[in-house]
Amino acid sequence: MFLYLSKLLPLFFYPLGLACVSLVVALVTLGKRPRTAAIAIAFALTLLLFCSNAWIAKSLVRSLEWQNLPPAQMPVAEAIVVLGGATKSAFPPRPTVDLSEAGDRVIYAAQLYRQKKAPIIILSGGRIDWRGSGSPESADMATILTSIGIPSEAIVQEPDSFNTYQNAVNVRKILSSRGIRQILLVTSAMHIPRSLQIFQRQGINAIPAPTDFLVSEGELQELGSTPKAAILNLLPDTDNLHQFTIALKEYIGSFVYRLRGWL
Repeated sequence: MFLYLSKLLPLFFYPLGLACVSLVVALVTLGKRPRTAAIAIAFALTLLLFCSNAWIAKSLVRSLEWQNLPPAQMPVAEAIVVLGGATKSAFPPRPTVDLSEAGDRVIYAAQLYRQKKAPIIILSGGRIDWRGSGSPESADMATILTSIGIPSEAIVQEPDSFNTYQNAVNVRKILSSRGIRQILLVTSAMHIPRSLQIFQRQGINAIPAPTDFLVSEGELQELGSTPKAAILNLLPDTDNLHQFTIALKEYIGSFVYRLRGWL
């Protein structure tokens, strides 16, 4: 039940969901309470304009992504752990497994393996049933890795996790059974702060190996590179709204996980 609530309830607190709720309130109150309806419409519009401009969205993303910047030289560890959320199952018309926006996780893990940063790659991630049946995310990631030349004997799958806390708990069991004491934790840069704390709370010596950065130094410089750019980046954009939302999701996730004692 917690899994379903944790995925569904926050939708109403993200900008788009909250704006929709506000517009529903405006629709219901439009006839008898026009002032309330006007306030609700103004709130929805302000919310969307605020959350979809590049200055706000990229600042919020940066506040997460730049907490654990990668070192110039990644240290050697005993295993590479990759968290799910990076693939789309091979349902028609896809000819095979596709990488999602966070697919950099899989590619970066392969690069670290080829750089001999660790001898095995542990893939952690199940498949939530309401998002479509199919192979667990761990199996999909394994398919990608073997297709680009990573030997199957170097891959360990953990297919039963549905959230980051379960990732950490289930991976800890694998590490204990193999006597592994130190890992490189590969996930999206925005997800690193929360996931790193969860893994460390489980007693795992995890070195952050962030990838999939959405905000770079160059992109920040472009925001105000010219007066025209500064003004244009104030305008609403769906990509900015998406970035703001997923960053907010991480902050909400950290808050909820801390309440449950997982951080």
